[in-house]
Amino acid sequence: MTFVPHVIGGQEVTGDLRSGPIFNPATGEQIASVGFADTARVAEAVAAATAALPGWRATGLIKRADVFFRLRQLLVERSEELASIVTTEHGKVFADALGEISRGLENVEFAAGLVHLLKGEYSEQVSRGVDVHSVKQPVGVVAAITPFNFPIMVPLWMTASAIACGNTVVLKPSEKDPSASVFLAKLFAEAGLPAGVLNVVHGDAEAVNALLDAPEVKAVSFVGSTPIAKAIYTRATANGKRVQALGGAKNHMIVMPDADLDSAADAAVSAAYGAAGERCMAISVLVPVGEAVAEALLPKIAERVAKLKIGVGSDPASEMGPLITAQHRAKVAGYVTGAADEGAEVVIDGALQKFNEGGFFIGISLLDKVQPGMRVYDEEIFGPVLSVVRVASYDEAVNLVNSNRYANGTAIFTRDGRTAKQFEFDIEVGMIGVNVPIPVPVGAFSFGGWRDSLFGDSHIYGPESVHFYTRSKVVTSRWPEPSESQVDLGFPSNH
Repeated sequence: MTFVPHVIGGQEVTGDLRSGPIFNPATGEQIASVGFADTARVAEAVAAATAALPGWRATGLIKRADVFFRLRQLLVERSEELASIVTTEHGKVFADALGEISRGLENVEFAAGLVHLLKGEYSEQVSRGVDVHSVKQPVGVVAAITPFNFPIMVPLWMTASAIACGNTVVLKPSEKDPSASVFLAKLFAEAGLPAGVLNVVHGDAEAVNALLDAPEVKAVSFVGSTPIAKAIYTRATANGKRVQALGGAKNHMIVMPDADLDSAADAAVSAAYGAAGERCMAISVLVPVGEAVAEALLPKIAERVAKLKIGVGSDPASEMGPLITAQHRAKVAGYVTGAADEGAEVVIDGALQKFNEGGFFIGISLLDKVQPGMRVYDEEIFGPVLSVVRVASYDEAVNLVNSNRYANGTAIFTRDGRTAKQFEFDIEVGMIGVNVPIPVPVGAFSFGGWRDSLFGDSHIYGPESVHFYTRSKVVTSRWPEPSESQVDLGFPSNH
């Protein structure tokens, strides 16, 4: 059976005391094992990153950029091989895996512009003979802790910007589908990245806590559930580290009476059930404004759901694959089976659907007449479950979104520009879509939510990542003639 190694200082490392299974979610069979790093193993990775830091920081910006240009080409050339790894270990359909790689490429392309991104500022003659300039310098060793649902895209969100800015990285991917990160480290090495600049360690809470406690680690990036994001933020900041910890979501899609309902139905089905709902930007709450909209929209959604093919991700005909583990499947099913007891109307019960393939498959669920206070509304389900909350007005819809503990993404479907513009102004959420159900920004912008969807003050990738992974240093300089020197105990003046 395959054993997934760590990558430390450019070398594959095995021999851990503990390990965990890796399953193919489509069959339910164990296909590999992965070693769980203990504190000592994590220390090896941190030491490798620390040793590589001076050389990488001193590497010229053009040479750094060359690594990313070559990495981009390698990712394009090897995309199908990488997508196959993602499909096998995560379960998502092959087309979705390719799409994930494509979105990750945007961050590589952004990082390749580091010569422009890392420019400082210069002001001459701020006072007579005095100039001031600023520079952006790397923070040092960075920890990147990534989730199972995007095993290549999210690591690229973090590693591309961090490495481009001159840092070295210890990446701790999800132990459920770790092979993609090892593959990524090999591509970075092939692209010319020096050994030790990117290290990969696998494991559970012990490995994570070792990274959070390591004095050499200066910054921590995390994407995952809100409880873990909050715990990581609390522990890492207590240790004096810079932290961006992205948590969970409950994304709403508001459908106004003037919306094209066929387009809205297409968008709701795609955004709620794509990737089996295992994405933090999935639409999990549909908000039709007015009873007429709800009564017309739900049959359209049900009609489309009936035609979807759920199956093995490697089958080109499959549109949705399985969930990541048997435990997660049971959790998602529990939300659906308990919805009726909470007062919701179960229009489609995916938990009852049977599959011939085995594995961790679950059907698509549609729940109507859901209200705040029900578990299916209040909690992040992370599965193919769409809850419908009916409201009577635009104002009620906005209040619903703004009062939710999560504030990652939201969308409005309307043909009225004034309504859309007002929505942008009124809504208190980090990412907004107008007739776009999953408003994940392109790589030149930054990704992140508000409230319990983000702990820290920096969003991920894009311009905010450059701010997060660098420290600004300001230099004030003067070159006077020796005869101009004199003792002056007063406060420095700019006059």
